[in-house]
Amino acid sequence: MLSSIIAKRVVTGLCQGAWRPAVTGLVSCRSYRGDAPDDTRGDLIEIPLPPWEDRPGEPTDIKRRRLLYESRKRGMLENCILLSLFAKRYLNTMSENQLQQYDRLINEPSNDWDIYYWATEAQPTPEVYQGDVMDMLKEFTKNRDHEQRLDAPNLEYLDKESQ
Repeated sequence: MLSSIIAKRVVTGLCQGAWRPAVTGLVSCRSYRGDAPDDTRGDLIEIPLPPWEDRPGEPTDIKRRRLLYESRKRGMLENCILLSLFAKRYLNTMSENQLQQYDRLINEPSNDWDIYYWATEAQPTPEVYQGDVMDMLKEFTKNRDHEQRLDAPNLEYLDKESQ
């Protein structure tokens, strides 16, 4: 009985000590708090991205290859799969204007989730990105033929199709 009381006090003391910084003046460890209403988000780091720039004079074949690569190498797997399969199907048939729209769509927004939400129609698409390519992407995303889209095609396979 006495040993359980001592054990409880020791554990309680250790747990309380873990919440206090060991040395005054040091930053204490913070854990994930979720979307707490009192979160000031002061610990978030914003990394500035260079602005999107149109590349006038870029040869069409080079632009297609670049867009093909950029479609495949995304920041999140969902867009990697979605955009690389979309590029596989449509990139070779896009006009110069559509290529420019696609370039802007996949390279200007700083958050990949925005592109995903627009393509899946979970959020409205901003007017600047609305056009033929976005309509094609939204339709492609619906997957009416029920294709298995579990992985992105490899770059070598896509590159052979683009020639």
